[in-house]
This record gives sequence, structure tokens and C-alpha cells, in this order.
Amino acid sequence: MTAERWAVRAQNLPEHARNPIHTDAGAQAAGFPRALVAGVTTYAYLTHPVVADAGLQWLAHGGGEVRFRSPVFEHDDLRLVATEEAGGTLIEARVGDEERARATLHAFAASGEPSPMRSGEALRTREIRLEGEFGDEYGSRAGDDLSLYALEGVVHPAVWPALANHLVHVDVARGAWIHTRSVIRHHALARVGVIAQVHAVVVERFHRSGERAVLDVRIEVDGQPVATLEHEAIIDAGTR
Repeated sequence: MTAERWAVRAQNLPEHARNPIHTDAGAQAAGFPRALVAGVTTYAYLTHPVVADAGLQWLAHGGGEVRFRSPVFEHDDLRLVATEEAGGTLIEARVGDEERARATLHAFAASGEPSPMRSGEALRTREIRLEGEFGDEYGSRAGDDLSLYALEGVVHPAVWPALANHLVHVDVARGAWIHTRSVIRHHALARVGVIAQVHAVVVERFHRSGERAVLDVRIEVDGQPVATLEHEAIIDAGTR
């Protein structure tokens, strides 16, 4: 059964201005009418119905594949619609009265054991404290009103692709860039304030509607994995 679960007005966070595509001027230079909302923020919205239903269990052991099919622009009114399906839940982000989803999350309950990282261009490992923009407040700052994260002191799931995006921004992208897809797997809860080790490998580069890169990302706390991702982005939006 399909049910409309939640609605929110999409917005960018101040730190997203580091990527010009999330400003009006940068988006217009790339051929868009106004600022694109960060994909990781749209993902934060998509996780809301799943976490409202499954709570800490999904945050510790679940995951999903998120795809950004067309842009969500700043101040778009999003409807989050959930459909139960074999093996999990499909969450769709729709704008206004549109029936076509701008972004989708195929959420699953169990991620299993983390897969080994593939070979490729290894990026420098970074140690990042999980607080501030990488803590429990990511969702609330963007409009996700679930209180679970603050009450339990756990990191918001949008932090995992946000960390992957951080590596894309500092090590891979050239100018404006666009997050297009991620497969995100959770392996343990992460508490606010701990230090994470973020490992990444660029496993593929190719051209499709711009130059793209695919990364394997492994996020660990005290040597134990808390999340793994396959993360894809258009790394030079000017080549679209």
C-alpha cells in the first residue's frame, strides 16, 4: 500500500555553498534555473519514513540505494511517498503535484557484512570527528523533524554520503559537481563525537552526461566499519 508519509520544503545548508551548483549563480552557470538542493539533503528527507518506522535497527544494520533522477531545487515542496515492496521499501521524493519522482530510495532492512574495497585510485584517508555538520543535527538543520538522533546521540544517516561527498569535493571534483547515486550500507551505530576514519578508492571514471567518478568508501570507528558506500557523482558539471 502506498501512503504519503511526510512533507518538507527543500533547502540547502550554509556549507553547501562550497559547491557552486548549490548557489543560484553556480547553478545558472551550469544551465539550471536556480540552486540545486544537495543530493545528501534530499537523501536525508528520503530516510525520514524509514527511520520513523524502523528506528535504530535500520540505522545500525539497514541501508539502501538512492538515485537522483532530476534536480530538486531550493524551496521546492517535497512529498515523501512510501511503498512496501519485496525486500524492502521504496521511498519517492515528489515535488508538488508531480507523480514522477525526483529522487528514490530503495531501502532494505539488512546490509550484511561489508564487502572488500575494490582496486583503483586510493584517496588519502581522513579522520573526521562526527559532530557539527557530520553529527546528529544534519537532518534537523535541513528540516527532518525526527527527534530520535538527538535523544539517542547517534549520527544521522545522511552523514555517510556527506562524508563521501566531502572526499569528492576536496580530492576528485573540478568546480561544480553533482551527486547522482549511492548504495549505502550500515554496519553499526555511530555515536556523536567519535572520530571516524574515512577510506576511499576511485574505482571508475567515465563519461555520461558529463565526466563521472565512482568511489568505494569505507567509514570506520575504532577500526570497525560503521558504513560502506558505492558513491557516484558528475565531477565536472560544466561538461554536461
